[in-house]
Amino acid sequence: MDNNQKPESNKSLPPHEKSEDLGANAKGIWESIKALVRELLEIRHDTDRESTVEAVKKDISFKGHNAWILIFSIFVASVGLNVSSTAVVIGAMLISPLMGPIVGVGMSVAINDVLTLRKSFINLGLMVGLSVLTAYIYFLVSPVKEETPELIARTYPTILDVLVAIFGGLALIVAKTKKGTIASVILGVAIATALMPPLCTVGYGLAIGNWSYAGGALYLFSINAVFIALSTFVVTKVLGFPLVKYVNSKRRRRTAQIASTIAVIVMIPSVILFVFLLQEQLFESKAKEFISNVMRYDGTETIKSSYDYKEKSIEVYLIGNRVPQTTITTWQKQLDDIEALKETELIIHQGADPSGAIDELSTQVRSGILEDLYVRNQELIENKDEKIALLENEISKYRGSSFSFSDLSQEAKINYDGIDELGYSNLITTNFSKTDTIPTFTVGWKDDLKTSQISEQKQRFERWLKVRLKLDTLQVKSVN
Repeated sequence: MDNNQKPESNKSLPPHEKSEDLGANAKGIWESIKALVRELLEIRHDTDRESTVEAVKKDISFKGHNAWILIFSIFVASVGLNVSSTAVVIGAMLISPLMGPIVGVGMSVAINDVLTLRKSFINLGLMVGLSVLTAYIYFLVSPVKEETPELIARTYPTILDVLVAIFGGLALIVAKTKKGTIASVILGVAIATALMPPLCTVGYGLAIGNWSYAGGALYLFSINAVFIALSTFVVTKVLGFPLVKYVNSKRRRRTAQIASTIAVIVMIPSVILFVFLLQEQLFESKAKEFISNVMRYDGTETIKSSYDYKEKSIEVYLIGNRVPQTTITTWQKQLDDIEALKETELIIHQGADPSGAIDELSTQVRSGILEDLYVRNQELIENKDEKIALLENEISKYRGSSFSFSDLSQEAKINYDGIDELGYSNLITTNFSKTDTIPTFTVGWKDDLKTSQISEQKQRFERWLKVRLKLDTLQVKSVN
């Protein structure tokens, strides 16, 4: 063979050898990707287990400076919730020491450390009690007790709260296990998990006597705390933290059993709640999508809708052309075809008149619309009511007292034969500090009356008017 001849390319190889070559290349690429991912996500080699355990135990302690920091941070958070300021609430969470005992619970269960577990629970109870008491005192003495969006948002957990607690807890414990300190990450997690606002809301609910708010906020805090501890437990187990060793092997086994029991007790209700909230969120999402994409009819518009996952019902309020029952039946069948909305009842409210005029809608629909409008525009309505009341008050000044001038003039003619003519008006006066409206009567007397007679009848007429009209202030003027 000529030495200058090039070797044969892959094109000249048999088909089975080509396949083996491609398979080898693909396998090499896959191994490279796995090695890259492993190197990117591996954290075991950079984990300082002994220092992490010591740091967690140190953060559990709750006395002296930590107690005062907690009190001040609760006050700051309460102010932020009271004025609905997200920035102030975040600032309060930056300085809160609440995370320590919760992480301590998760880690102590994972490593079978009963003493640390007991200390974590005691300190967590003290922190929660002091936080609620501080918030309760603040809202009790605060002159502003209106419900704000920041407070309402912390009265019941949602799937987002659970997800934030899970990933926030994971980020926190991973940051703590790294060699060195990552303060910025830990503080960021403290913001994300939002443990303080629910406790402040518990104090708010107790201060105003709303047990529903207090219970819902405490429920939200408990969920956040449970999932942060659960995340700590999982990461600690995955990273292979060593178990606490006891001289007495029976005590170790008993301790392990207690820790495992606690872990199961915590995990089962939490997982059940997570699944329930996930299903509820999926139900509402699919219901909104169904109403937006499926429930369409020419000349008809959806003005309001509500969803009830527990009752498995979707209520829709329509205005415009009346939707036939056959179309509604078709919608119900399409609803049953969606897995997340199976066995859900579709309730349609619409007007009885095809013209779709709002005055012809059923009472239930109208009340629903008005309620929705009131909730959205409550402040605007209150301002308008104040303006209307002010205007009515001003108009009443010009209208005068509620009496019939015709009847009054006839009575005056019978009782006072010296009156020749009678007039009435409202006189507006001011001393430049306040303005007042005074009912004023003008009387024309007969020419044959003497001045003394006019004066006497004028005084009697004025006294009679005050009794007759039940007025403390009025004026009688003679035009003669």
